[in-house]
Amino acid sequence: MYQAAITGTGVFTPQQTITNAELVEAFNAYADLYNAENAEAIGAGTLEAKAHSSEEFIVKASGIEQRYVMDKSGVLDPNVMHPLLRQRADEEPSLMAEMAVDAAQKALAAAGKTADDVDAVICAASNLERAYPAVAIEIQELLGVKGFAFDMNVACSSATFGIQAAADMIRSGSIRSALVVNPEICSAHLEWRDRDCHFIFGDVATATLLERAEDVEGPCFDVISTRCATEYSNNIRNNNGFLRRSRPDGLSDRRDMQFMQNGRKVFKEVLPMVADHIGGHMADNGLESDDLKRIWLHQANKSMNDFIGRKVLGREPELGEQPNILQDYANTSSAGSIIAFAKNSDDLQDGDTGLICSFGAGYSVGSVIVKKRG
Repeated sequence: MYQAAITGTGVFTPQQTITNAELVEAFNAYADLYNAENAEAIGAGTLEAKAHSSEEFIVKASGIEQRYVMDKSGVLDPNVMHPLLRQRADEEPSLMAEMAVDAAQKALAAAGKTADDVDAVICAASNLERAYPAVAIEIQELLGVKGFAFDMNVACSSATFGIQAAADMIRSGSIRSALVVNPEICSAHLEWRDRDCHFIFGDVATATLLERAEDVEGPCFDVISTRCATEYSNNIRNNNGFLRRSRPDGLSDRRDMQFMQNGRKVFKEVLPMVADHIGGHMADNGLESDDLKRIWLHQANKSMNDFIGRKVLGREPELGEQPNILQDYANTSSAGSIIAFAKNSDDLQDGDTGLICSFGAGYSVGSVIVKKRG
């Protein structure tokens, strides 16, 4: 058995941002249009009027202050309310692959490696741009990586599940290295017309390079242990798919064709699952709360992260122990914990231990215990 290590990370950040103020202005304009168009039904009590959103509501509900997106023009148009992304020819790189390649190249540069040093590419994301050919194979081709590639989807836990898959292949000796890439175009499956969730998501891509520890010369994070768990729930869901056109009313503008969640149930059911998962993972590796220098959590909601931080550490996390990035990036599904890790890990010292954890739809939760070396 070989030891796996994380040797480089990369983050692709879109150029465009949407502030809470911009988002609220667009949503409220949409709500006013909707209410005016449906005034008769609303007056008769057969249809509910859409309430306005507010910056205060968004920050209190999530801790999010802005988000990066691939296109803001369509999202902020009250008559559109979704990103407008141009159709690309089959001969062009897909948008998702283009984002992933940028992040992957940054991860390789951080590790001082090239595509020739990579044996496998895993594209792990909450939604793939197409069913086939695999986006991972396109990324592999664009990077010039030999070996093999495949897609996987465990929603918001995709990155940690991908890291476990890569680490397991390295441990077994079937590969020496792998890139786990997480291109997330969450703006395309968010329902921007729903006040309860219109502020949640942003776009980004992350990449993590894993190698055999024996091949590493510079600083790295040894992967001490990985653990994944799933428990079925449809409280977070998106019912879109290739069977849609085969079903009655399948092509209509149905609400369940975009992101949906029962937020209260998710909060109540996921948090204990995550806290117990992390606690069990730590205990099985002989770790106490004081042994953790840092926790890099899935970036869905500040209140959720604060709760998990308190449960895991047994106290209020100190500044920097449980870094949040969602105030700037919003929820970026599988990429969130990797952004937090990439941007808040350089200062750790040799021997420091930390834990990466992502969780979400499925329900699913994945955790990775790492130790700084060098």
